[in-house]
Amino acid sequence: MSSPHQLVLILDFGSQFTQLIARRVREHRVYCEVHPFDLPLAEIRRRQPIGIVLSGGPQSVYDEGAALPDPDLFALGVPVLGICYGMQAAAHLLGGEVRPSARREYGRAELDVSAQALLFAGLAERETVWMSHGDQVTRPPAGAVVTARSESVDVVGFEDAHRRLHAIQFHPEVSHTRHGSAVLHNFLFRACGARGDWTMASYLEEATVQLRERVGRDRVLCGISGGVDSAVTAALLRRAVGDQLSSVFVDTGLLRKGERRQVEMSLAEGLGIPVVTADAGADFLGALAGVEDPEEKRKVIGRVFIEVFEHEARRHAPVRFLAQGTLYPDVIESTSVRGPSAVIKSHHNVGGLPERLGFELVEPLRWLFKDEVRQLGRELGLPEEFIGRHPFPGPGLAVRVPGEVTAAKVAVLQEADAIFLDELRDAGWYERVSQAFAVLLPVRTVGVMGDFRTYEHVLALRAVETHDFMTADWSHLPYDLLGRVANRIVNEVRGVNRVVYDVTSKPPATIEWE
Repeated sequence: MSSPHQLVLILDFGSQFTQLIARRVREHRVYCEVHPFDLPLAEIRRRQPIGIVLSGGPQSVYDEGAALPDPDLFALGVPVLGICYGMQAAAHLLGGEVRPSARREYGRAELDVSAQALLFAGLAERETVWMSHGDQVTRPPAGAVVTARSESVDVVGFEDAHRRLHAIQFHPEVSHTRHGSAVLHNFLFRACGARGDWTMASYLEEATVQLRERVGRDRVLCGISGGVDSAVTAALLRRAVGDQLSSVFVDTGLLRKGERRQVEMSLAEGLGIPVVTADAGADFLGALAGVEDPEEKRKVIGRVFIEVFEHEARRHAPVRFLAQGTLYPDVIESTSVRGPSAVIKSHHNVGGLPERLGFELVEPLRWLFKDEVRQLGRELGLPEEFIGRHPFPGPGLAVRVPGEVTAAKVAVLQEADAIFLDELRDAGWYERVSQAFAVLLPVRTVGVMGDFRTYEHVLALRAVETHDFMTADWSHLPYDLLGRVANRIVNEVRGVNRVVYDVTSKPPATIEWE
């Protein structure tokens, strides 16, 4: 998204924390974007960033085909912050020395830092940080001054005032680094001269203008999947282009219990956004018959979504644009920089459109994170009870039924999931957890009900707490609450005779099971 606000560019070298860097920068009300490490220098100049961040990464600078930035990057006169691998890449390209560490360093570490260094201004002389590296800088580039060291590493940070380069071996973006936010604040406001003027209200005004300019007098078809993201997309487009928008809510047959009515009420009755409901449950379930692989499920669902939109487009013709609620994490997790990054999962919103459709794609949220979308929804006037709902995956309950998806399994899961969420609300825990849901496992176990033997499904409960959904901790729900949920599900939902609770954080697990 082009923005009149100041811009910080984050060049991604494959770190699992790259998105977290972006979140932390935006928390300081500074707009930033993540791009592959090899973003051309001409494009960087064109964007006129006030600062550049080089992320961490899993490689060694000496690996064959190692990801390295253009060396001329350091001659632009733009402040640069190298983090972990980004520090090593800068040192390597500028004539310093990088070697494998005698002992790999992962986890907390204590540093001695220089109060004279710009990044550490206002901090104590000793800081607790989070390390994650196998190589280390043994000699900084000529002209650079060492700014931090630990007991085992002599160069944990360096600063080159002439090049406006700041480099640190640790990760300031993770919460384990005690004053990481202050380090980033110093880079953004002391080194880059950030104004901190990027807000969701300003994003709304800018996005509205840009959407009007792009759409012109043409019509837009917006697909509503039932989640907050697509609803916010529709509300934003309604504000920007008014009656040129046609919104289609696709009932996939894979929604939460009562979701269809809630979405229709929130948009049509609450915001005056006309919504046409496409009852396509039979199409989706039919296409998913026999499909067990989670990636294949997502692709099948994406294909059927497009087929439904194609049908609806003919009813609303002529339509030039298709709008989707794609978010920034969807884009980043579904693509890969060359070499180090891994594609975590495909996303049904990401990857373009079949050429036969003739649509142009409009994705006004593709630069936003989940919590930012919620803020935007509030700015647009969406009701809080809708905005505050837990996230729901685009593929719906299909990714909460490992194995083949059938109408019978979905019906069981809908009932169990509704019980779980109802009990969380009654106990005051719904707002305390970030996301909660049930998963119907492809496992049957023996049970006993009264005098009868049962052989039915196992149901898993999942609840997590997170700020940004990049990392998440499992929620420590009270035992009595879990007991009530399990008791109700086993007694009220036919087809389930055992309930378990998922106590795995992200990483190593993802939040969803598929």
